[in-house]
Amino acid sequence: MVELRRFQRTPIDEDVNIVDTKTGVKGRGRARDICLGGMFIETRVVFPFGASVTVELRTPEATMLLPGVVRWTRTDGMGVQFGLIGAKETHIITEMTRVEEE
Repeated sequence: MVELRRFQRTPIDEDVNIVDTKTGVKGRGRARDICLGGMFIETRVVFPFGASVTVELRTPEATMLLPGVVRWTRTDGMGVQFGLIGAKETHIITEMTRVEEE
């Protein structure tokens, strides 16, 4: 399989809240991986492909509201591609995904 992602994903295990920005439908899930480009959310409430969503992710540094679009779905979750995120959010995600030098 050819990897098409521009950014390497890092495993995480964090609670998230998701809101469909057009319909207001809400869901909860667990972020299972993240990168600057997006994240996989394991959830029972799977939003449709193409839905515009906001993902709330709480970290020790901040509560981030990350705009995105659902790019793929499966029965246990969905892949969300982030839209424009701020400098603070970019910095936090970069630090979360930083590979430690040995």
